Amino acid sequence: MNLPTLTKFFTTATHDRWSQGLIHPGWNKLHQDLEYANKPFNDDVTVAEWRGYGLDFNKYTGDIIDYPDLPEWVLPIAEQTGLDNIGASLYRMNPGCILPNHSDTYQLYKKFHNITHNRIFRVIVFLEEWASGHYFEVDGTPITGWQAGYWVGWHYDTLHLASNLGITNRYTMQITGTYD
Repeated sequence: MNLPTLTKFFTTATHDRWSQGLIHPGWNKLHQDLEYANKPFNDDVTVAEWRGYGLDFNKYTGDIIDYPDLPEWVLPIAEQTGLDNIGASLYRMNPGCILPNHSDTYQLYKKFHNITHNRIFRVIVFLEEWASGHYFEVDGTPITGWQAGYWVGWHYDTLHLASNLGITNRYTMQITGTYD
């Protein structure tokens, strides 16, 4: 599978269904003092599957800021991916939050951009240095020890999961776009 080439996002490795790299973290701590809101996970079938495995939690997602409430510094960063039909959000995962293994549905993204194809690529950018207990996994590969500006991107249906078993919030920027 040919993954998109991200323009100003320096790619350090490309795998079959995902890639990783770095971008300069010029945002400092601007993301910390914003008003995040919790939205429930948008796929009831997946939530029922998680509960069937015994993963029964009150909240499966962290807190989010998305369009139109994003600060002005987010979209210029997202546009550096070179993807088309850019959508972005900021995400705060509080201690004790987990998001079990899943693939994204892109329901709102597809509706907003009137997209019917699956040439969708998602990127998360870690906004701060890794802290103990912060965990991410994509396509069965564990990711820890990141630095601010480290990113991971994957093709639309790639399985991934996240958790925060630490004592500090875990902040990411989520960027979604399409490619030819």
